[in-house]
Amino acid sequence: MKEVSDFLIKLALAEDIGPGDITTRAIVPKDRNAKAVIMAKEAGVIAGLEIAKDVFKHLSRNIKFISGVKDGTFVKKGKVLAAIIGPAATIITGERVALNFIQHLSGVATLTNKFVARVKGQGSRVKILDTRKTIPGMRVLEKYAVRMGGGANHRMGLHDAVLIKDNHIMIAGGIEKAIKAAMAKYGRKEIEVEARTIEEVKKAVRAGADRILLDNMNITQLKESVKLCKKARIKTEASGGVNLNNVKAIAKTGVDFISVGALTHSAKALDISLKIL
Repeated sequence: MKEVSDFLIKLALAEDIGPGDITTRAIVPKDRNAKAVIMAKEAGVIAGLEIAKDVFKHLSRNIKFISGVKDGTFVKKGKVLAAIIGPAATIITGERVALNFIQHLSGVATLTNKFVARVKGQGSRVKILDTRKTIPGMRVLEKYAVRMGGGANHRMGLHDAVLIKDNHIMIAGGIEKAIKAAMAKYGRKEIEVEARTIEEVKKAVRAGADRILLDNMNITQLKESVKLCKKARIKTEASGGVNLNNVKAIAKTGVDFISVGALTHSAKALDISLKIL
């Protein structure tokens, strides 16, 4: 993750600063030191403090960044998350980029935590998963934020897990053919396949899928699908249209996983500010 975050930090700083922070150059003396704090202006789960620290470190070696909490911590409004001591110009120039990272990642962690809290104690060990619906280039960091919020990661990309979706099935000529082709290519590697109807679930079970993604099914369909899959000892994952209002009912169907694209593509940034003292 460090390699990715360093690359993104450099990219973000170059985008924001360009040839130089002309306002700060005009107003802030080079030898002026300052102390600032990063503070939560609303309650939520924090993620990205180390990345915020690295933003300032990329600008100056003379910055001292003192974290007040650890990533994954739920904080209340007004909590001081970190103190920053060093060149005033560096603090002001790096402020926006540092906050952009921590606000977005804390928003992802906070929304994930809300979903996790909704399904807790529903008589199952259902896991809340993320998806590939991420901001381009930010996937590693967003999936880290999901973990900080108590969720779990689905596949990182197209390279690390077999997931047969509707377009694969269409081209292959059916679920059974698609599963057979994946098995022939990858042998014992876990194979997950998408199913949109009970009939497709039955086909996936007969074909020997290891995990079935139950796409956009209603509660009745989910219950029946879970029953079929449990008999065959096949894991189930509910996906499509999942929100905070229906996730508890989905969890009660007995699915093993619930994947939620909104964790990353629709998370509201947590309100966090930086103030010079």
